[in-house]
Amino acid sequence: MNNLTVLRQGVAALAVMASAMPAFGQQDAATIGERLAKRADVARAIGLAPTLETWVVDQQIALCQIPAPPFKEQARGVAYRKAFEQLGLQRVRVDAVGNVIGERPGAGRGPHLVYSAHLDTVFPEGTPVKVTRDVATLRGPGISDDCRGLGVVLGVIRALRDASVQTPGRITFVGTVGEEGLGDLRGVKHLFGPDGLGQIDRFVSVDGAGLEITNGGVGSRRYRATFRGPGGHSYGAFGLPNPINAMGRAIAAIADLQVPASPKTTFNVGRVGGGTSVNSIPFEAWVEVDLRSEESGPLQALDAKVRAAVEAAVQAENTRWNHAQRITVDMKLVGDRPAGRTADTSDVVVAARSVLRALSLPVVLENSSTDANVAMARGIPAITIGGGGRGTGAHSLEESFDTTGGVDGTRQAILMAIALAQP
Repeated sequence: MNNLTVLRQGVAALAVMASAMPAFGQQDAATIGERLAKRADVARAIGLAPTLETWVVDQQIALCQIPAPPFKEQARGVAYRKAFEQLGLQRVRVDAVGNVIGERPGAGRGPHLVYSAHLDTVFPEGTPVKVTRDVATLRGPGISDDCRGLGVVLGVIRALRDASVQTPGRITFVGTVGEEGLGDLRGVKHLFGPDGLGQIDRFVSVDGAGLEITNGGVGSRRYRATFRGPGGHSYGAFGLPNPINAMGRAIAAIADLQVPASPKTTFNVGRVGGGTSVNSIPFEAWVEVDLRSEESGPLQALDAKVRAAVEAAVQAENTRWNHAQRITVDMKLVGDRPAGRTADTSDVVVAARSVLRALSLPVVLENSSTDANVAMARGIPAITIGGGGRGTGAHSLEESFDTTGGVDGTRQAILMAIALAQP
């Protein structure tokens, strides 16, 4: 390898690193919310929120009544694309994985801000999606997570258009796919991949209710462990090792694991399956396990403990029966969400706090697992914000959204978009 080749490789590596890093700092981040709120066009946009809120809630309900089960978000995506087009976004399109994308060009030199909400829900195909309303309370699967975010993003686009707000930086609005469960953030991962949106300087996800700023990305690893054995008649083949026994031993061992309280680290056995009949020794059983932590180190340590517990359970079942035919296990990683953090002192978080103060809203920072994890893990300034109001029963058929105070989420989201599109 000659010196020229080494030089070219070094330049290429630096180019890849540079493309993953934000190009813009935030000027006077600590006061940007207050300063912008005094500008006539921005004040008009914020002032539209009370009038727009009824329309935002209507969009929230309409979108929620279009099924969007895991990996099947297309129908809701069609409606979201139409909404982007009607609101005048440019280059509206659907990418290779199903993300709905529309652009609002910047008026000058400024950061590229991606502003998103997720299209998918946790609910399987066939789940009833009718939304009911009781005065201020909406009820329906996904009505808060994340139909509220989808509606608020549309409200932001409309407010900027109707108030004729121009931002220096380009804003790319996205309805992402695959945020929930085994979707494994596939939509936002694609946005940051080689066929994605290119240079992204800042990232915001609007997810659910409330007004909190999420600047800590909880990482997770998800496994499907499949236990296999010969199987047979429960009486005639008694003495064969049993995959469900092995799975049960593994679940019991995982339940006894000790994890740190800080950084918060958790585990959950979420689904199990297998077996043929009550009078059959099963030939297969499976379990799905969710592991989470606010930091990557404890998550890796928990991962190692769970793997060891599963292997020990298989060994214990095989030893118990001492049979020539053995149990085996296949541990398949079905979800890998990186942990990350946008520092409390970063320009984006400082600017976000300024936005809330400018609107006389409380400032609360928290950790969660959202689309913003992917940006955080790459060192790109990112936050997730709530859409106002109050949500309860997330991921359940009894999910609800109290629209009281929802307008504050819309106001926050409007000013946040304008502030973070400034250099």
